[in-house]
Amino acid sequence: MTHLDRRQLLTTGSLAIGGLLLPRLAIGQADNRPTISIAVQQVATSANLEVVRERSNVGERVQASIFEGLIARDYQNQLKPIPGLAESWRRIDERTVELSLRKGVKFHNGDELNADDVVFSFGPERMFGSGYSSTSSKTLFTTVMTRDSVEGKALPPEVVGIAKRIWPSLEKVEAVDKYTVRFVNRVPDVTLEGRLAGAAGEIISRRGFMEAKSWIEWSRKPIATGPYKVREFRPDESLVLDAHDDYWGGRPPIKTLRFIVVPEVSSRINGLLTGEYQFICDVPPDQVSTLDKNPKFEVQGGLVTNHRITVFDKHHKTLVDPRVRQAITHSIDRQAIVDSLWAGRTRVPPGLQWEFYDKMFVEGWTVPAFDPAKAKELLRAANYKGDPIPFRVLNNYYTNQVGTAQILVEMWRTVGLNVTIEMRENWQQIFEQNGQRAIRDWSNSAAFSDPISSMVGQHGPQGQQQQSQEWENVEMNTLSGEMETEFDMVKRKAMFKRMLEICEREDPAYTVLHQTATFTAKRKDIAWKAAPAFQMDFRAGNFKMPG
Repeated sequence: MTHLDRRQLLTTGSLAIGGLLLPRLAIGQADNRPTISIAVQQVATSANLEVVRERSNVGERVQASIFEGLIARDYQNQLKPIPGLAESWRRIDERTVELSLRKGVKFHNGDELNADDVVFSFGPERMFGSGYSSTSSKTLFTTVMTRDSVEGKALPPEVVGIAKRIWPSLEKVEAVDKYTVRFVNRVPDVTLEGRLAGAAGEIISRRGFMEAKSWIEWSRKPIATGPYKVREFRPDESLVLDAHDDYWGGRPPIKTLRFIVVPEVSSRINGLLTGEYQFICDVPPDQVSTLDKNPKFEVQGGLVTNHRITVFDKHHKTLVDPRVRQAITHSIDRQAIVDSLWAGRTRVPPGLQWEFYDKMFVEGWTVPAFDPAKAKELLRAANYKGDPIPFRVLNNYYTNQVGTAQILVEMWRTVGLNVTIEMRENWQQIFEQNGQRAIRDWSNSAAFSDPISSMVGQHGPQGQQQQSQEWENVEMNTLSGEMETEFDMVKRKAMFKRMLEICEREDPAYTVLHQTATFTAKRKDIAWKAAPAFQMDFRAGNFKMPG
């Protein structure tokens, strides 16, 4: 054995044991980072984690720890776009954006991110399917839930539908060199950068996807670049994530993250109080002040860029006449819901829009006025005779969902509407087409600061409402295409205002109830800040344990 003096040991940064030269960090250093348990209402509605499929409020909460996009959003600064996996980007023309990738970014499997992974992430194998055409305007029908029914590497049809919804005209993604990529849209699109920062803009490992034995296997243990990697996912039970220590944004401060499915609010709260969980999500507003009074805990959160809405199937025999849908919208006292169920902790917003739309925000727009007399007049004009109208609801998937439904039914009853609640177990049942689908509960998010992300993304020709064959409107669809290609912001704003008039007044596709607020309770001695979004940020710089 060769003798090494202290100077040599310090110089080499190694220790010799049993004839082996071992790195100093490989021995003698325990990982003292904590394991954090978070009680959630659900981890993923579709029983998988693939971001092009799991587009839900609960899914977004966990996906931020696993996946990243080329352009990120600053969770602590009003979701402002910032460099992500791309360190910079530039517009080449109205159809093209070029991005420069960060060097040295590692996937969870140890591979370095390069342009080929980006190209693959937006390719047919992962997103669009073999028959995709950017020139097609065909609305792709999508169901709501894929669990275990997919065979082999075949893409679930809803993956292709969602991809088309978010990227309706993406012509190609090409590698300029190892660290430069170029996105080319078929038509001019002012929102390309916004789409890249939004849903289904996350990058995955090409090798990780190709080596998975099946799409289901991939979707439950995806390989991406986020600060945490999947150890185990048990649908409807739990998700366990381990620190990705090669993360480009700094060593994650938590050794293991455990998201535990606890549907009952009381069980989540009791688990927090007893120390079983360090965080609990979806705290009802009436419990916020109670928890805040306990010196060991605090509640964070508030308004997010999501609105709670009710959605109409205009093909239901009673809702074919738009005046019945209009009557439904005018018989809702939204402020009463905010005051009684939310203790004033949310608000009635100005329709399906948010102020962070900036120049695209339509000033002066309001939700339909609470006007029972007008509602009754509309029902008389429509010759409504009290026919039953089904209202499909999940059991508190949304905070206060059942309570809200009960209040709505009573409000509708006072003007003569015979609406009956039908409880459903999952989203598949909510969307089931059996001639009885009429009203359903939903929410709508803005993934980036433009109406394309919410109005067009969910109610336009490729939006989920039209993909599920609930509603369509020729003028709305024409405007959707025009707004995508228009760069004049004054003209785009006028188009958006007309969309609001169609979808919220003339031929109601939905009606907004209130802005969504989400509250997270945690141990007070843990330094952590909630974002104005469903996503939970556990990166270095936003988490610190005491001591």
